[in-house]
Amino acid sequence: MRHRRRFLTALLSALFLAAAPPLMPQASAATQAVPQENPADPVGEARDGDIALRYGAAGRTWSTRIHERGASYVKVHFAALRLLPGDRVTVSDPARREVHTYYGDPTRGANAGGSDHTEHGRRGFAALSIDGDTAVITLHARLQRPGAARLARLGYGARIDRYWRGFTAAEQAERSRTLSVCGIDARRDVVCYRDSHPVEFARSQAVGQQLLNGLGSCTVWRVGNTNRLLTNHHCMESEADLRASEFVFGRQCATCGGSDTQTGTKVGPGQFIKTSALNALDYTLFSVSDPAAIQQYGTLYLEAREPVAGERIYIPGHGDIKPKRLSLYEDTQGGATCKIDVASSGVNTGYRCDTSGGNSGSPVLAASSHKVIALHHLGGCPNWGTRITLVYNEIAALIDNTPPPAATTTRSRSARRKGAPSPVVRSPPRSPP
Repeated sequence: MRHRRRFLTALLSALFLAAAPPLMPQASAATQAVPQENPADPVGEARDGDIALRYGAAGRTWSTRIHERGASYVKVHFAALRLLPGDRVTVSDPARREVHTYYGDPTRGANAGGSDHTEHGRRGFAALSIDGDTAVITLHARLQRPGAARLARLGYGARIDRYWRGFTAAEQAERSRTLSVCGIDARRDVVCYRDSHPVEFARSQAVGQQLLNGLGSCTVWRVGNTNRLLTNHHCMESEADLRASEFVFGRQCATCGGSDTQTGTKVGPGQFIKTSALNALDYTLFSVSDPAAIQQYGTLYLEAREPVAGERIYIPGHGDIKPKRLSLYEDTQGGATCKIDVASSGVNTGYRCDTSGGNSGSPVLAASSHKVIALHHLGGCPNWGTRITLVYNEIAALIDNTPPPAATTTRSRSARRKGAPSPVVRSPPRSPP
């Protein structure tokens, strides 16, 4: 209910934006903007449960699994996790391509060297999500542990009180909104442009996906040279929202139009730094817990100038909770490219580049510089982004917006052309010290 109330609040706020001349355009009913996406509009749902994983009388590993047929992800919440020294619990997919490791309850300072986690306003913590419809939870003992019954009485082991499952592809399709697909949806997997538009492809790597409270999805991106990221305020309103969020970079298809989605690299929350409300600039600046893990994906810089009508733009993002796509053309591949249609209207700039639910927080990049010129946050065709120069004026002292020397950039591009290996898309769990 709290999330539904937040959605209604955001909806009313956006309608206020649409009615207020200082903030939103008033040309016609067709230009009235609505919220493009809010995490309260779910991409998954919570399931209550009472699952115990205890030490056994024999062996050194004991497992249970949560299976939700066709689910896009499974995220597990531990009400309690108490382990003997040297033991651990892992949450993984059945093939162990993705493994998150915990040595105790991190909210109690008992997970040194373990994977990142999220917190959800109740006792315990949640593991980072697992892609796919099955999560395997395994207790690993360093040594054989006699006295299993006694350990259980003392509360050792794990207790899972709830989990979240991502909607199936069919469920998500039923819920998808097309308010911001302007004409024909011209978005394509980012890899489709790897050869034809190598710079746009490279810049899109700094764009990731947020999963809030196991339920909602938005787009985030790295900004500047330090541990800083941006998204919309309506995607992350508070410190509590950040604590309940995880982020994945590199979640994109390996082949154009394929179904071979890469797992990517998942990280947990860091510091809530600065925000501006939905009816103002609608941004949140924050950090993540392990910036080194996502440094391989590069970063974006802000273009601290006003947009110009007619200039070419492009938008990478995670609309409809799909693998990352790039909006480069308005309707037809090789046809009219995305451009600024309304240079300035209140705090916004307008365009007909295709977006959809989940694109909130996407960067709008100027093709002339490949820097961010707006922060996408509203839809309705035209779609709208907060002019980034306004955001920059508020956060300039909090970020390092200085690009590296051109020579360094040129050398790195040359290395890629010569066949330098692509960055690893997944980092292993950290081992204990």
